[in-house]
Amino acid sequence: MRGTRFADPYAGPVPRRSGTTRRGLAIMAHGARREWRLFGLATIGSVLYGTLTVADAWVLGWATDAVISPAFDAAALDASDLWLVTALFVSVAMGRALGIIGRRLIGGVVYFRLMAADRRQVTRQYLRLPLRWHQRHPTGQLLSNANADVEATWMAMMPLPMAVGVVVMLLVAIVAMLTADVVLTVVGLVVFPLLFVINIGYQRILSPRATLAQQLRAEVSEVAHESFDGATVVKALGREDEETARFATVTNRLRAANIAVGRVRSVFDPLLEALPTIGVLLVVVVGVDRVLSGAAAPGDVVQVAFLFTVIAFPVRAIGWVLGELPRSVVGWDRVRAVLDAQGSTTYGATGVSGEGPVRLEVRNLHFGYEPGRPVLSGVDLSVEPGRTVALVGRTGSGKSTLTQLLVRLVDPERGRVLVDGTDIGQLSHDALADTVALVPQQTFLFDDTVRGNVTLGNDIDEDEVWAALRTAQADRFVARLPRTLDSALGERGTTLSGGQRQRLALARALVRRPRLLLLDDATSAVDAEVEQAVLAGLRRVSVTGGPSTLVVAYRKATIALADEVLFLDGGRVVDRGPHEELVLRSAAYRDIVDAYDQAREPAAHEADGEPVVVTAGGRP
Repeated sequence: MRGTRFADPYAGPVPRRSGTTRRGLAIMAHGARREWRLFGLATIGSVLYGTLTVADAWVLGWATDAVISPAFDAAALDASDLWLVTALFVSVAMGRALGIIGRRLIGGVVYFRLMAADRRQVTRQYLRLPLRWHQRHPTGQLLSNANADVEATWMAMMPLPMAVGVVVMLLVAIVAMLTADVVLTVVGLVVFPLLFVINIGYQRILSPRATLAQQLRAEVSEVAHESFDGATVVKALGREDEETARFATVTNRLRAANIAVGRVRSVFDPLLEALPTIGVLLVVVVGVDRVLSGAAAPGDVVQVAFLFTVIAFPVRAIGWVLGELPRSVVGWDRVRAVLDAQGSTTYGATGVSGEGPVRLEVRNLHFGYEPGRPVLSGVDLSVEPGRTVALVGRTGSGKSTLTQLLVRLVDPERGRVLVDGTDIGQLSHDALADTVALVPQQTFLFDDTVRGNVTLGNDIDEDEVWAALRTAQADRFVARLPRTLDSALGERGTTLSGGQRQRLALARALVRRPRLLLLDDATSAVDAEVEQAVLAGLRRVSVTGGPSTLVVAYRKATIALADEVLFLDGGRVVDRGPHEELVLRSAAYRDIVDAYDQAREPAAHEADGEPVVVTAGGRP
């Protein structure tokens, strides 16, 4: 890549985003109001620093005229004057140190509190938004919203207290300089209007480039996450070079945008650094002439020159704030797009009375992911308390969608889902979670221990954990892990086979003792014998008060264990009854179950080497 040149994406006519500075300042004002106590303390610290900086210059000027010059004339220095000057300088220095600590430490706390609050708010919104919204937004984009965009929104809050203090310091400094020598003050202040003009131009030129760079950071995050998440597919199909090239394209665009930002800063930073120094030189040149002519005292020249020297660097804080405002606006807009998103799932306040298995009833349910393309059309079904019902249908017939509707991962366009006669839309979130449990097709395990993945942080007795593992036929392989329940599983449970992951996910649902259990092809990665053992265990639990069960099933042996079979076709339940009856009267149903069994027979058994346990075993 050496020698590669990256063109400025905004070379030539630069489009300006009107009102960026105004909107950015409004965002900062909003943040200051949210943390007004701490921001106020940080600003007081900055004002204290600025005021004492001016006082430091006054002490220096006073010491020059009242102590140093007389000492030269008398060829002697009064010890009391020396102690007085030392005490004044030390006092001012300690005050400035306190001001710096308050400005930086408390200002940093404000910045991190704002970021933490917004990240929590964004995360809560992610959890509130329905699955349909998540399906339209890449995971990398969501990570960028919660991380880089939140950080960009409040980055300008770090130098903001200093910038406010600098404004106060400038006003106090100008008054002090005018008091010392009006001519020298006017000479020195000539450069300040130019300094502010350059700052404004700097911000306007930098704004679109910084905006583009922030947007490209999100794109890089999206591509990177997708590449890493699909690493198995990329490596298995030999797409490493193509994926690397795709990532390189977007990162090179980000690199070009950052270089464009760097070029603008490389031009303006030296100017902003040089102008205050030029002001100091003008003050010294004119001041020497005025001292020689008797129009000014040496202390006045020293005070004014020193003030220009010490305020040169803090004035840059204003430029830092202006330079960060474009990124703040972009970050704010991207975060607000998440927080203002519509479609959050609204829960009621009702619970499900009684104990034990519940009755599930679905009435005239309609749903489609896209307008005009229904997935489910007028679905009617029921599951009686304690019974096991198998749901069978072709791929794409809406089986998984139906299970998602039953736990409100998505809501129907019309129709009702009733649990013991109560519409699930009226249930509170806790009541729904305590009543219905879904084990989906795609198993997800956290980078945690077996215990953590089964309990999910809830205080559940260890005996209950082992009981759930036994029912899910997971107790034997867990007992063989190095630390049993406390064994770490790695990211997404990579240390386990697919079937083992599925059984832990089933145990995770069972340990909560749901009253309605939904299995969406939740045993597809285990062999037929283990699947039958799992379902047999569930039936035994049901006999003693376990959940009503709706299972998306494929294998004949699994379907045969169900009390009833529902045949889903074309988004509707077209037939129902015992498996033996459906096989005899429905050619379409018979073709489907025969085809699934023929396709799955050659499938490899699990590689964990454990014996199949059909009956519930004792705790290891």
